[in-house]
Amino acid sequence: MNQDYIQPNPWSIIEEGFDPEKVKSSESLFSIGNGAMGQRANFEEDFSGETFQGSYIAGVYYPDKTRVGWWKNGYPEYFAKVLNAPNWIGIKVFVNDQAFDLHQCKQIKHYRRELNMQEGWYQRSFTATMPNGVEIGINTTRFLSLDFDEIGAIKYQVTLLNQDAKIKLQPYLDSGITNEDSNWDDKFWNTTNSISNGSRAFIEAHTMKTNFETCTLMQAELHHNGNRVQPSTNIKEETFVGVEFEVDAKKNEELSLIKYGGYTASRNHKASELVDAANTVLDKASKMGFEALLQKQKEAWAAIWEMSDITIQGDVKAQQGIRFNIFQLNQTYLGTDSRLNIGPKGFTGEKYGGSTYWDTEAYCLPFYMATKNQIVARKLLKYRYNHLEKAIENAKKLGFTNGAALYPMVTMNGEECHNEWEITFEEIHRNGAIAFAIFNYYRYTGDYTYIPEMGLEVLIAISRFWHQRANFSKPKNKYVILGVTGPNEYENNINNNWYTNYLAKWCINYTIEQLQKVKDGYPVDYDRIIAQTKVTDAETELWSEVANNMYFPYSEKYEVFLQQDGFLDKDLVKVNDLDKNERPINQKWSWDRILRSPYIKQADTLQGFYIFEDHFNLEQLEKHFDFYEPFTVHESSLSPCVHSIQAAKLGRMEQAYKFYLRTSRLDLDDYNKEVEEGLHITSMAGTWMSIVEGFGGMRIVDDKLSFTPRIPDQWKGYSFKINFRDRIIKVSITDKDATFELMGNEEMSIRVNGKRVVLSPGKLATA
Repeated sequence: MNQDYIQPNPWSIIEEGFDPEKVKSSESLFSIGNGAMGQRANFEEDFSGETFQGSYIAGVYYPDKTRVGWWKNGYPEYFAKVLNAPNWIGIKVFVNDQAFDLHQCKQIKHYRRELNMQEGWYQRSFTATMPNGVEIGINTTRFLSLDFDEIGAIKYQVTLLNQDAKIKLQPYLDSGITNEDSNWDDKFWNTTNSISNGSRAFIEAHTMKTNFETCTLMQAELHHNGNRVQPSTNIKEETFVGVEFEVDAKKNEELSLIKYGGYTASRNHKASELVDAANTVLDKASKMGFEALLQKQKEAWAAIWEMSDITIQGDVKAQQGIRFNIFQLNQTYLGTDSRLNIGPKGFTGEKYGGSTYWDTEAYCLPFYMATKNQIVARKLLKYRYNHLEKAIENAKKLGFTNGAALYPMVTMNGEECHNEWEITFEEIHRNGAIAFAIFNYYRYTGDYTYIPEMGLEVLIAISRFWHQRANFSKPKNKYVILGVTGPNEYENNINNNWYTNYLAKWCINYTIEQLQKVKDGYPVDYDRIIAQTKVTDAETELWSEVANNMYFPYSEKYEVFLQQDGFLDKDLVKVNDLDKNERPINQKWSWDRILRSPYIKQADTLQGFYIFEDHFNLEQLEKHFDFYEPFTVHESSLSPCVHSIQAAKLGRMEQAYKFYLRTSRLDLDDYNKEVEEGLHITSMAGTWMSIVEGFGGMRIVDDKLSFTPRIPDQWKGYSFKINFRDRIIKVSITDKDATFELMGNEEMSIRVNGKRVVLSPGKLATA
């Protein structure tokens, strides 16, 4: 059974009723972020029950020493950890000198959480009877500002419900934190200074090894009966600082604590000026006040939703799912800093370590191109260009030469920091995703300048890798690529993964095309690139020989490309014939058993049919879908979205809808039984693709937007907006027709179901 305690609502994530077994899951689901920092939905007050504490600063990490049984040449020295940063949200509550702790309360009533996605705030409220018999009500609201991304704000309201009492509130900062995810239990932070002065407090701390300098900051204001209460004392310990307020409160009186908090970091300021920068941001926040800051938050989110919202009529759970995905993507990455990227858990957990996977290029880039603008997408590509030298170093460690590059599976700064050999060394298809993203960016934006300025150097280095990674098989009289792991990580160290081989061939051919194009149209850039890379015609001829003679395993019996050489040697029992008690197999089976099985974690061969769909006809897609999907367990968050798009293309709308619901509510309904570890951020972009590319059928055909609209039976209608080359098109689809509205000054033509449709600004076109 999937979890089902989240209330259906089009704009909010709502939990009603307190269940200590759900606390960690809700901490993930109600997470908040602003692109520069983020936090799990931990309680402000003390909680002695099961909890996963997590606050994170974008780009701040620790190189945790790799843990392996024996050392391997070329093995990454460390696995980069997203760091649990010093905690700024904490507020200790004492009533008649007894610490308030929900886990110790006798009775909890009216418990409710809400994450308002439309306006960008999180709220929690309840009444509770403490062990000493005092009943209190708490209502707390918090958000992380999009306008001032170093600051967040909390409004923490306490009301005595059954008697008068003495209340002490201690808003604090705590740098004595540890990571949930750690290889050796190293100390990640070193606290160097703590300051508590008046209503403000600061903790200066730096990360071990990487020496990121940070200042965690706070200011607290308490109001009682409309009057400002001065702090009664300051608290200062080595890793714990704060202020204390003490009030004798009457029954039904409300205390309202406003707390501003956040981080300044040496990524953006001089290390010696972090406290000054912290004071400056606190001055701004306190001058505006909580309500004005919250209003700015609502306006900032309204601007985001104006472009990125997808509306669905007639299906509240589907509507809630897509908005949750879009909301979390925007909380994680807003495109304001090209040094940052999109981590698979965002600011919601620590699993998977590093900041960047191939997910960004394969799944996230289309979302950001269409809902932001090409500048944001270009920053994501620039991120990879900035890491090119490190990618060349990564390949060199594995024995590759002549400027061949292997981009890392997981990275923070361009170095490989993944520590599972079957992925680190073998999941080399990630190189192809980066090359395809360059092609996809130009195809969508029409901006070719990235390729001569940066992209061609990346393509050359990747093609050199493919040329060296392939070897000639005399028995096959073809080039083969041995010892790899495809997207389906339930097969390791296999030979001739079709998806990997196909990507290698395509990458080489695409690079050679771009070399000629840049030579013809950008001679200055071409000369610079040739001088730097020293690529020659003789070398590219060797590449072409590999590409033109690449081996692709194929079954004449099934008329399908085989996922890898030995796929048909397996016992081909379909997923539907598995005992449901055996699922998910990644939690029930040994790794040895999984590797020998035919079960597919995520789209592999079908991933290739998705990104290279114009290379194959509908009949080929259908045969491959019908062959592989029955063996797919979809135990990767990246799997349902691709299958939803493919099913929609085949006109199998019921199946497409089921896959859509699974990808959109993967975390809300906890399909993979692991949401307490954090959300699946990068796959959320795949949810957007399921609607826009799957149901909407959006493609680029002959340099123009093309749509093949479809609608699930469960929906009355849906709509989305696309920013295509700085022209915004709103698409609205019902079971009767599709309408298109162009926002701009010049008309443009699109294709709908293969027919040309001319769009004029401000006029609805119906197809």
